[in-house]
Amino acid sequence: MAHRQPAQGASGGDGLTLLPQIEPADRGETGADGLSRAKRPLVSLVAPAMNEEGNVAALHEAIVAALDPAGIPFEVIFIDDGSTDDTWRALQALAAADSRVIALRHRRNFGKARGLATGFAVATGEVIITMDADLQDDPAEIPRFLDKLDEGFDLVSGWKQRRQDPLGKTFPSRIFNSTVRRVSGVPLHDFNCGFKAYRREVARSIRLYGELHRFTPVLANAEGYRIAELPVRHHPRRWGSSKYGWSRLIKGFLDLLTVTFLTEYRQRPMHVLGMPGFLALAAGALIGLWLTAEKIVTGAAIGTRPLLLLSVLLVLIGAQFFGLGLLGELLVHGSHARDGGSWLAPVRETAGLSEERIERARATQPPR
Repeated sequence: MAHRQPAQGASGGDGLTLLPQIEPADRGETGADGLSRAKRPLVSLVAPAMNEEGNVAALHEAIVAALDPAGIPFEVIFIDDGSTDDTWRALQALAAADSRVIALRHRRNFGKARGLATGFAVATGEVIITMDADLQDDPAEIPRFLDKLDEGFDLVSGWKQRRQDPLGKTFPSRIFNSTVRRVSGVPLHDFNCGFKAYRREVARSIRLYGELHRFTPVLANAEGYRIAELPVRHHPRRWGSSKYGWSRLIKGFLDLLTVTFLTEYRQRPMHVLGMPGFLALAAGALIGLWLTAEKIVTGAAIGTRPLLLLSVLLVLIGAQFFGLGLLGELLVHGSHARDGGSWLAPVRETAGLSEERIERARATQPPR
């Protein structure tokens, strides 16, 4: 693969030609991260790790072996998400030996989504690539991700066609992927794959918390970004144990409801709350009119009939749904916070990262 540099124009260089263009007068200016475009690496690799002391050094070695011969400038951002082994000590050693390595240590385990959010906040590369720290993702695939982005896509998601995992992980994943594909309309085969490439603006526009890291293609697609999928090699785990099992299937379905609401109705909550409210009000009103007509025509007593209580209950429920919908519309209309971005989880200590830079990362985060 040819040497890559950030694109400088629509037809200049052989790098990411579709990245935002920088005019000559802006080349010396610095961004919010305090770095000029010329000093930014092309690629920021973000790798959350929990109890991966036996893998992080080998992963770093594989990344260097894949990117240095191709002339791709990069930085590696490791996030120790509450490890209880010597993962942090191993990351400190890597940061001391290689200035391109940055390590951040969460105060406790916050989960993969918050780990990625921390990495996104600190990353300075034009392209941000996420991968697991368990050596199952192959760094040799990174140039292929860059080539795919060059085709005009904003987010490229890996697809582990031949997954090297036990049935207890692959079978729930197939069910989950099939469901998300049908519900979201995003035609990807593998939403669970953590090997993904984002343009810088995409990563900064996605807010990650809870377990939403699986749904970054859905969230990006809702914002109008172009999504692609790339088949990648997958290796069996050589050291340590998996952190996931059947429980994440239930969590994934619950998060799918959250993502569906956020992507489809975030800007129009009345559309999701108003429909059941309208149906309840209509049903309650019809039952009430029926009872009123029966009272007038036949003189029947309706005060103790269950239908009267049902009519009143439906009207009250409908009014509550409408009230919630209107309240949601007011919140959406009155919100002045920037929509998007990510939250930086509490960091205990860092390696290879200046305090000034991490404070800049905190300052650019949107309010909670």
